[in-house]
Amino acid sequence: MEILIDIILKSGRSAIELALFVLLPVMVVMLALMRLLEARGALDWLVARLAPLLKPFGLTGLGVFAALQINFVSFAAPMATLTMMEQRGASDRHLAATLAMVFAMAQANATFPMLTMGLDFTTTMLFSLLGGLLAAAATYHLFGRGLSDAEAKLDETLQHPVAESAKGVLDVINRAGAEAFKIAVGAIPMLVLSLVVVMALKRFGAIDLITQWLTPLLALLAIDPVLILPALTKYLAGGTAMMGVVDEMRRAGQISVELLNASAGFFISPFDLPGVAVLISAGRRVAAVWKPAALGGCLGIAVRTAAHILAT
Repeated sequence: MEILIDIILKSGRSAIELALFVLLPVMVVMLALMRLLEARGALDWLVARLAPLLKPFGLTGLGVFAALQINFVSFAAPMATLTMMEQRGASDRHLAATLAMVFAMAQANATFPMLTMGLDFTTTMLFSLLGGLLAAAATYHLFGRGLSDAEAKLDETLQHPVAESAKGVLDVINRAGAEAFKIAVGAIPMLVLSLVVVMALKRFGAIDLITQWLTPLLALLAIDPVLILPALTKYLAGGTAMMGVVDEMRRAGQISVELLNASAGFFISPFDLPGVAVLISAGRRVAAVWKPAALGGCLGIAVRTAAHILAT
């Protein structure tokens, strides 16, 4: 019992430190910047100009906005856009393409805090865009070609606050801060539980046993066995939990900056059990197209993984 209590207390301390001293400051700044650009109309301007260029990839203007949200807000932010697309009559093919793109891109709530661990921002963003566009195009033109392309007259107007005065700017910043705080605090339970499970598995030798079993296979594939622990955490507990485990490993010197960047394409995306569950809850039709979207997302992640490895 003493061992379990010790594990819980250490996990809780690590989770609180990561959420409040790493995740929260980064999310406050990024969300405030995004919301100010949104309120000033800069994002509307950008979406209007990018939408025609991205139409061949199966993306609409709202799809472009979803890409900005996943890369610069958090993994859950595109859920509102997916809901909006469904309610405003986007076709099933466009929904599937947008969902696949979101599955394949780098999530901001993991990307930006991991910059403090040595993650390369430019490379991550560039390959995130590459993987997302490939996932969307493959889903729209291949995996989802059997889906309906019928759509209602689509209203792609983005509803958001306007910051035309000092008070308006302050209101936008305060709302962004409250949103960031909600994201950071909301991540604590999953961080604590995942770190408890991970530390318990390590303390009782389960991770060592799994590593011992998989090492011969990983050696054939030239994969470092140290990645087993963050990989298990990522796909079972999500990107934020993975970030917590990687942070602990970086502090302990178990994972190098080079290995962190080489594995970023595989680790940093919302394509995991919690991420998929959250995103497909955006609506009935969104949930119905998750299979072709998942295939496209996997292709995009595979390309990102290969690109990060080759670039390191």
